[in-house]
Amino acid sequence: MYKNIAANKRNTIFIMLGFVVLVAAIGAAFAYYYDDWRIAAGVLIMASVYALFQYFAASKLAVAMTGAKKIEKKDNPRLYNVVENLTLTAGLPMPEVYIIEDKAPNAFASGRDPKHALVCATTGLLDIMDDKELTAVMAHEISHVKNYDIRVSTIVFGLVCLIGFIADIGWRIGFRSSRRNRDDASPVAFIIIIVASIVAPIAATLAQLAVSRQREYLADSSAAMLTRYPEGMISALKKLEAHAQPMQQQNPATEAMFISSPLKKRSLNNLFSTHPPIEKRIERLENAKFKF
Repeated sequence: MYKNIAANKRNTIFIMLGFVVLVAAIGAAFAYYYDDWRIAAGVLIMASVYALFQYFAASKLAVAMTGAKKIEKKDNPRLYNVVENLTLTAGLPMPEVYIIEDKAPNAFASGRDPKHALVCATTGLLDIMDDKELTAVMAHEISHVKNYDIRVSTIVFGLVCLIGFIADIGWRIGFRSSRRNRDDASPVAFIIIIVASIVAPIAATLAQLAVSRQREYLADSSAAMLTRYPEGMISALKKLEAHAQPMQQQNPATEAMFISSPLKKRSLNNLFSTHPPIEKRIERLENAKFKF
């Protein structure tokens, strides 16, 4: 467990450095196209500042994008007490607790470390889960906090948002410039910008996949260990699969943060999903439940 926590801390640094390098490469493509290398320096500085900003602010952006509302104990004693008891058991500070008004059953955790963490559940999750299943789901989210998964997923979330924005700018500037300067523009430079704008979002998606799938397996196991009741996690996963539906406020950038995908099912099955299939997660818990 401690090795996984240390690995997550290292992954945060590697992801941020990789992001800065990727954005710098895009900036170099723009600089080459316009023959002005000050653009590359400007983009690199912007990427570095943004990466630092994301470290502190990404969780707040995630809350805003999901429509989550912060609650106190009096607002929903059932959920609040479950989270409070689990954090005491795990030896963690009490995180902020949020609820999303949505019929789709789901939950997520976010923050940069256990001292600056939040957990969130949808009203749909609260409606279908009994107390043992709700405890298992929130134990899953508390495990993300304890394992420092939240830091990695929060950083990746913010970087995916910016990569998408930069890619969109690349497309727009590239096509507009090609129309205005057909005689002067270098076709090679134009191709570099377009390729960079295509590769960047793909790289961001692969980063999500790399850090997300194993995190879910680990959090499932950690939840079973925390509650000492793997059947609760297994039953909760079965209900999540049976009642799965897309959430009202959807954003691919926040997908990896949830316990199950909040997006519509894709035609390419699980190839580009940030989550492993629920049946695989259940199978792993079934095979290991006598070890908890």
